[in-house]
Amino acid sequence: MAFDEGLAERLRDLFRDKDIAVSEKKKFGGLAFMQNGYMFVGIVKDMLMALVGPENYSEALNQAHSTEMDFTGKQMKGYVYVTPEGFETDQELEKWAMLCADFIRTLPPK
Repeated sequence: MAFDEGLAERLRDLFRDKDIAVSEKKKFGGLAFMQNGYMFVGIVKDMLMALVGPENYSEALNQAHSTEMDFTGKQMKGYVYVTPEGFETDQELEKWAMLCADFIRTLPPK
């Protein structure tokens, strides 16, 4: 299963510009960006996978172009999918990515 390489490059540029150290791991047939041992943002096909956390979950689901992440057929609490329309601009992509990065900073390193 392929993932959107253009989106991957946009995320790499964003993390580099924000001086956020991440690693990458191929996962779920896509690409996951990891920080402190957590998968916090990823790409599945052309969708953004975002770990927004339990406190931001309901609000994230109320955003246009976001849906529950149910990759395995079971809802993954705290994760949402965002369709490409939800991150067309760099500002929209940054909003999602930084929401995830901010949540990860609240967790202890694995």
